[in-house]
Amino acid sequence: MMARFAAVLLVPLLAAPAAEAASITNTDPAAVVLVITESGQRVEVVVDAGASENLCASGCFMTTPDGDRIGLDGGETIDIVKGSAVFK
Repeated sequence: MMARFAAVLLVPLLAAPAAEAASITNTDPAAVVLVITESGQRVEVVVDAGASENLCASGCFMTTPDGDRIGLDGGETIDIVKGSAVFK
């Protein structure tokens, strides 16, 4: 009985879709600052050299170090190369 109850609780959790976020990797030799505007909120995110961040789960605008402003839906895979966004 307890196992059936646990299964009833876990099945909806497993079936729920995971939130998609953009995966951003900094390939530059120095940290970069990305400006993220999501749901009207603006925040600066520092991505260290060689590090990756998952951002923009509900869509956002990202401003790259070279000044490009890019709209993201979430789910994108992006490398920062010489301050520019390169989509994979």
